[in-house]
Amino acid sequence: MARPRKPLLSRNRIVEAAGALVDAEGLDAVSTRRLAAALGVSGPSLYNHFRTKDEILEAVADAVSARVDLSMFEGEGKGGGEGGNEGADAGGAGSGGDAGGGERDWRGALHAWAHSYRDALSDHPNIVPVLARGPGRRPAGLRLADAVFGAMTAAGWPPAQATRIGALMRYFILGSAVASFARGFVDDEAAYDPSDYPHLGQAHLLAERQREVDEGAFETGLTALLDGLALQYEALREKPST
Repeated sequence: MARPRKPLLSRNRIVEAAGALVDAEGLDAVSTRRLAAALGVSGPSLYNHFRTKDEILEAVADAVSARVDLSMFEGEGKGGGEGGNEGADAGGAGSGGDAGGGERDWRGALHAWAHSYRDALSDHPNIVPVLARGPGRRPAGLRLADAVFGAMTAAGWPPAQATRIGALMRYFILGSAVASFARGFVDDEAAYDPSDYPHLGQAHLLAERQREVDEGAFETGLTALLDGLALQYEALREKPST
């Protein structure tokens, strides 16, 4: 009877195995030895697909970015990218979009995208530090940046401001996924002596309501952020063209 063949080693298999390690134990758990053992291969065979551990982690991060829904930005125009010279108000991250596209629902698109992005990160919080470095050369990360920038410029935001909006949204979303506020409080009423903490009498209940508290905080912050951008957008639309 023939021996069963081992599945062929591939980049996807390595990324899946590395992602499982990151989810379970964190970034430091990923090593050539651990991956080789999980995949049933020799350590050197991994180098046929990735040169370094950092390349593997970048690929894991990009796999998470690829799960973020970008369909809300379809048809909103194409920008030049997320980078660019922040100080160049006349320039920004790329070529200008359709200044007459103010009727596009940029706010609704950002709202839906923010929730999709956070959902992806909530499932894989340990990879957030890698994502926080920026998209670099990661294809899915660059598609994400391009979609946001393109939609904002198509809606009439100046390129430099569209760049800042993309950065602002990333700061907010990634920050929300780093750790749970509610989980930072212990489920022990005695820890919050009213003589020391007169306003924390219910703090011991936060841990068991983690999801409710954290999701509510995210929505509150997102609404405030988008409300502020909407005011800036109205002022921009009312500003006489020169």
